[in-house]
Amino acid sequence: MTRIRVGVLAAGLCTFINLYPTQALLPTLAEQFGASLPHTGLTVTATLIAVALVAPFVGGVSDALGRRRLILSASLALAIPTLLAAAAPGLDWLILCRFLQGLLLPFIFAVTVAYIAEECPGPEAVRVTGIYAIGTIVGGFAGRFIAGWTTELAGWRTAFVILALLTLVCAGVIAWTLPPEQRFRPVRGWRGQLAGFADQFGNPQVMATCGVGFAVLFSMVATFTYANFYLAAPPFSLGPAQLGSVFVIYLLGVVATPVATRLALRFGRRRTILLAALAGSGGLLLTLVPWLPGIIVGLAFAAAGIFTEQVLSLGYVAAAARRSRSTAVGLYVTCYYVGGSLGGVLPASVWHHVGWPGCVALVLAVQAAATLVTQAAWPRQAPLPSAAATQP
Repeated sequence: MTRIRVGVLAAGLCTFINLYPTQALLPTLAEQFGASLPHTGLTVTATLIAVALVAPFVGGVSDALGRRRLILSASLALAIPTLLAAAAPGLDWLILCRFLQGLLLPFIFAVTVAYIAEECPGPEAVRVTGIYAIGTIVGGFAGRFIAGWTTELAGWRTAFVILALLTLVCAGVIAWTLPPEQRFRPVRGWRGQLAGFADQFGNPQVMATCGVGFAVLFSMVATFTYANFYLAAPPFSLGPAQLGSVFVIYLLGVVATPVATRLALRFGRRRTILLAALAGSGGLLLTLVPWLPGIIVGLAFAAAGIFTEQVLSLGYVAAAARRSRSTAVGLYVTCYYVGGSLGGVLPASVWHHVGWPGCVALVLAVQAAATLVTQAAWPRQAPLPSAAATQP
């Protein structure tokens, strides 16, 4: 079981070091390419759109071909568009490379979720879930942090080269540690795949949780994309290295994840996610105070709250699925990344007309809607086996 823990940790790192690194570089890319902020924001949004397009079909491919094979193959292939991004001659080429990265990412994280659900029985799934969640959190921080500091010292192209090398290291760890699946049973034929989709669309708890996933990544991307613009502008005027360092607060998720797991097992997901939403919303309101330390603390609370929602919601969608878990996870991931894609684009007009306070109000509204959905659709006390899945 130790090998599985190390393997899923590496899978989480591999995915998330490549998902958001350009968030810390948006002001730099805008200046280098002479582009608008919404245009450079496509370096984040294009990846999320690609993920959303591919994710519904990952479950079917995985159900037919197996788990470990896809996780490892996608991890190795991911290094190619990452290296191509380093050589991009213009912003549109960079956006294309980011889109290609997004096409591969679901074959790592969505399939890893299904692998955990099948290979880790009972309480062990909770522990492996926490390990995988930590990998995604550390990866999300490391991608932004490394990109920001490397850009400051050696340029953004060097940052992508380093990320590609780290991706290959993660793939090597996966190949060495992640054992072949033992409980996987292939599902072949289009009828079986369609039946899996029909089952999920007829499951109101799965569909409600997919809506929560939409809100979770919308909130995360909107918050940290436009917080970068806010902090890069006067009176703060932070540079790329400083903006990358802001994402140290992501490491709070390493603490929030096991705490959220314990609270959910004791009090149920509904109460825990309500507490997380209240804490995150309070953090967002704190960022309205024009004082840099207070803004950082507020963003930390917002991140911890959203991370908790993320872990609980995807954990529940896998448990709520009556069959074809990977298909349920794929639908969740699609909604999750559609939300993330819109979170990078929709607040742009709000930012232009109202600024950061308008973005905060929009995220608070989305968080309130997600909280109402969970309170209406989720059971009062989720059973222990429902923790058998994890976040994307």
